[in-house]
Amino acid sequence: MVSVVWHLIRKVAEMLFVMFVVVSITFFLIRLAPGGPFDSERKLPAEIERALLKKYKLDGPLWEQYLYYLRDVVRGDLRLSTKYRNRSVNELLAQTLPLTMGLGLTAFLLVVTGGVTLGVISAWKYGGLMDALAMFFALLAISLPSFVLGPILILVFSFWLGWLPVGGWGELQHLVLPAITLALPYMAYVARLTRAGMLDALEMEFVRTGRAKGLSDAVIVWKHAMRVGLLPVVSYLGPLAAHLLTGSIVVETLFNIPGAGGFFVYSVLNRDGFLLGGVVIVYCGLLVVFNALVDLILRILDPRISSDERI
Repeated sequence: MVSVVWHLIRKVAEMLFVMFVVVSITFFLIRLAPGGPFDSERKLPAEIERALLKKYKLDGPLWEQYLYYLRDVVRGDLRLSTKYRNRSVNELLAQTLPLTMGLGLTAFLLVVTGGVTLGVISAWKYGGLMDALAMFFALLAISLPSFVLGPILILVFSFWLGWLPVGGWGELQHLVLPAITLALPYMAYVARLTRAGMLDALEMEFVRTGRAKGLSDAVIVWKHAMRVGLLPVVSYLGPLAAHLLTGSIVVETLFNIPGAGGFFVYSVLNRDGFLLGGVVIVYCGLLVVFNALVDLILRILDPRISSDERI
């Protein structure tokens, strides 16, 4: 019990330290980059520019700006956007992030269910027709980037068949094509990882023991071998979940989804440092949380993993 509590305390401390480092690096990179949030606008009178810099806390020494920014982040205040005037970063993310996370969650479920199923069937039927078809699908999905796959799906299912809308947001049918576009390449990666892990698991001693006891192939594969075969997949799902839940600017642009994915790029182009910092903080927060969940799931699947091992 003591070791479990100590492990949890250490894990939380590691997460907080990672967040502190990321926030600090992001702050200094933004401040040291050439240009400012008002450089692209027409020249402002000096007194107005000074007032704006004071409002956005951009005046004063760099170390003082840094300490003020850390204080606000700890309070949960990501400050005001310097591009979207009179709108806070919290407000912008609260309006757009749920859409992006809804798309990402749907894509994540497709990746896990489809990828794991394909990988297990492929390993179970290794060398057969099902294995060849599954791996051909995986190779095809990996080879098609989102900006190619998306228009193909729109052409087929929207223009030719007329089953689904071209883009937009608001109804369940608007979610289908963008979720598939976002999920398919990662589904292929998960299928290949699952296949490789399952093939290794099926060669282990406990599988031969199960067969000697008369267990069916289905029981051996789905009940016993999957527990070991999915370990590399679980390790991959942590960063993948963070990536999918923060969205893809390509997919959101293709299907005209008003999500938060575009903030990754537009905040840089607009020199909107506070918005960029907020997006990075959200992404990093999701990443460390999902990595911690992966660590927990791995320990459940394989009790041999000690609290001192690095996942």
